[in-house]
Amino acid sequence: MTKLSVNINKIATLRNARGGNVPNLLQVAKDIQQFGAHGITIHPRPDERHIHYQDARDLKPIVYTEFNIEGNPQHNFIDLVLETKPTQVTLVPDAIGAITSSAGWNTLEHQTYLKEVIQEFQRHNIRTSIFVDPVLAMIEGAKATGTDRIELYTEAFAHQYGLGNKNGIEPYVKAAELANELGLGINAGHDLSLDNIQFFKQNIPGLLEVSIGHALICESLYLGLDNVVNMYLNKLK
Repeated sequence: MTKLSVNINKIATLRNARGGNVPNLLQVAKDIQQFGAHGITIHPRPDERHIHYQDARDLKPIVYTEFNIEGNPQHNFIDLVLETKPTQVTLVPDAIGAITSSAGWNTLEHQTYLKEVIQEFQRHNIRTSIFVDPVLAMIEGAKATGTDRIELYTEAFAHQYGLGNKNGIEPYVKAAELANELGLGINAGHDLSLDNIQFFKQNIPGLLEVSIGHALICESLYLGLDNVVNMYLNKLK
């Protein structure tokens, strides 16, 4: 079964809108795990506009499933990951001030830098994943960095699927096939939803994990968090 890691950034956004501690991020993380999710994902940004760096520290003893921290490997982020030692770190090339992730790494241009960062995390027994577009050259470049996994950036797929173009899955299938040949684990995330997750799962060979936040939290406003988590789990079987 493909594992479901729930990104709780939007819970932090809601909390921060009023200050205080409502909703309680730690309690939501506990609940999501009890509902059956296989992991918790957070993506702290330099401006801490949703997840605070302290949240990562506070979540460490709470997350008993898989703990995944995403972000751009700047010095403060690297220090945070080495301090909290999550199950997995996912490296994302976010620009400062970006609303959300908008592209994968150029694994050829940044190969030396990524290799150095990845080796540091792996020395501390932290599984590494890097965010990439479904471009074969970028998959090959990812292999050269020494990363354990890649996370396929799925916005383009989700957009095409929403337009009714199921052929938008084809670059992802080819990328996954190459990753499997190279011995890279495959994760995926960005704009995956209840509408498109089952089709994506059924077509991507060796899909180990999906990280879903924005859509899942939005869907939960109508359907309930417990219900939505289990709807995803059913579609990922």
